Amino acid sequence: MTTTRVLVTGGTGRLGRVLVPMLLGAGHRVRVLTRREREPAPPEWAVGDLRTGAGLPGAVAGTDVIIHLATTNGRADVPTTGRLIEAARAAVAPHLVYVSIVGIDGAALGYYRTKLACEHLVEHSGLPWTILRTTQFHDLITAMCDVQRMLPVTVMPAGVAFQPIDVTEVADQLVTIAGRPAAHRVPDLGGPEVRDGAELARDYLRAIGRRRPVWSVPVPGKAVRDYRAGIHLAPDRAVGRITFDDFLARRYAR
Repeated sequence: MTTTRVLVTGGTGRLGRVLVPMLLGAGHRVRVLTRREREPAPPEWAVGDLRTGAGLPGAVAGTDVIIHLATTNGRADVPTTGRLIEAARAAVAPHLVYVSIVGIDGAALGYYRTKLACEHLVEHSGLPWTILRTTQFHDLITAMCDVQRMLPVTVMPAGVAFQPIDVTEVADQLVTIAGRPAAHRVPDLGGPEVRDGAELARDYLRAIGRRRPVWSVPVPGKAVRDYRAGIHLAPDRAVGRITFDDFLARRYAR
């Protein structure tokens, strides 16, 4: 694989923490955008702020690939993505890789609409670009359950299934993308199984040794109707191999 100079935004997040070591292991030179000074050590740290644009020109300078993972959970993703694109345009047109979500076209959920708007910015950036859409990460299911840890029951939306994928498999695909020319929309990346949300919650509770009932509760609203319709699923792209049970066994091994 050709060695490339890669800038990662969101490199300390859930996916970024896995991706950065994998990029380094593949022989790439990796720079991670950070808002504060950090101790010098692999990877290289570049101080910059997507919210203000400060430091971005220096961060993107000399890079071949930018992998954009950073998110504000929708609050400011569009302007921050726009600032990153502006800085990249002023550089030597690096390959911009954006990680997005399966099923965001026409979705009611505000965060999905924001991700779609960011995709449009990337597509019309004038830069070489690649967009990879994935299904939800395994960690999302555990987070949905863990946030309810003080309740006597765990509640999941009735009629909603998920197709979670492991972040290591997403990261592995991004390492491959980083070593190749821009490919625009690449095939979606889906987890190996489509499973009912309540079943996943029961598996999680068993894995952590917690005994409590799981209730499937009807939830109103168009966003949940979209989920019940399965817009966030990609059963024809079930290319992941690590199941939710595999993930639980690895994380909560006793």
